[in-house]
Amino acid sequence: MKGKLRSLLTLFVFLSLLLLAACGNTNESADKEEAKTQAAETTSYSVEHAMGTTEIPATPERVVILTNEGTEALLALGVKPVGAVMSWDQDPWYEHISDEMDGVEVVGDESEVNIEKIAELKPDLIIGNKVRQEAMYEKFKAIAPTVFSEDLAGDWKINFELYAKALNLTDKGKEVMVQYDNKVEEVKTKLGDKVNQEISIVRFSSRPTRIYYTDSFSGVVFDQLGFKRAAHQAKLFTKDNKMGNFAVEVDKELIPEMDADALFYFTYADSTAVEEEWTNDPLWKNLTAVKEGHAYKVSDIIWNTAGGVKAANLMLDDIEKIFTEQ
Repeated sequence: MKGKLRSLLTLFVFLSLLLLAACGNTNESADKEEAKTQAAETTSYSVEHAMGTTEIPATPERVVILTNEGTEALLALGVKPVGAVMSWDQDPWYEHISDEMDGVEVVGDESEVNIEKIAELKPDLIIGNKVRQEAMYEKFKAIAPTVFSEDLAGDWKINFELYAKALNLTDKGKEVMVQYDNKVEEVKTKLGDKVNQEISIVRFSSRPTRIYYTDSFSGVVFDQLGFKRAAHQAKLFTKDNKMGNFAVEVDKELIPEMDADALFYFTYADSTAVEEEWTNDPLWKNLTAVKEGHAYKVSDIIWNTAGGVKAANLMLDDIEKIFTEQ
């Protein structure tokens, strides 16, 4: 009898332990599920931008980008977009990014976006620009969360920070910019006193020709390096200039204003005839920079049109090479 009782007691203890274990597993599973739910709830984040504030439910995986400088920002952050606007004058991508754009769908260009194509791609984030696409913002919002940068050209570093935040890659964005800033300091050190030269930047175009200044893409790069602008150009960039400190449109009579210790010029794709006409003008040939061999033709794509962090790094390479070979 005692043996039976002992057996029953042992069985009871065993069953009790199993029950406790089952309850423990159930509670553990419930805890895990609750943690997952909470994590899912906390992955959403908001981004303030040129058009307001956008709530993004989770880190985007299918991104459409609607500016050229934005495309470079995404690639630098390790994100390949599912759709992007084509490069301005290379079909469809600039040579320096083409290897990274395999499989990316073209969604028009910055000035004429194909909204139907964007919808077909089923993006979970659209990134655009107020200057280029403000009128279409509400249509983009109806497709996916949309974030707009305010301006272009000289704002490329500001925009990069916004794009990194929109992609939930703020830390990665800081890392990319630190690497860029370090490269600027390295080039600046290598050039030494040469950064004290006055520089001038000109773009030949039928739209028309311009002298670019401090708020341009190239202007931001040169300013960070410490270069001075041609002092006599300051009078061109007054409050009356419709483009502010970005650029001023000029005719041939103002060719003398292009002069500097070092003159850099680039030409828009369809404007080679304009370049030939201006560079054969006696006023151009009389510039000190031209006569002393310090007028340098550079890439319009890298120095101006692409407008992003990858182009900025390549521009630094050009500057280092030009000034070390002087």
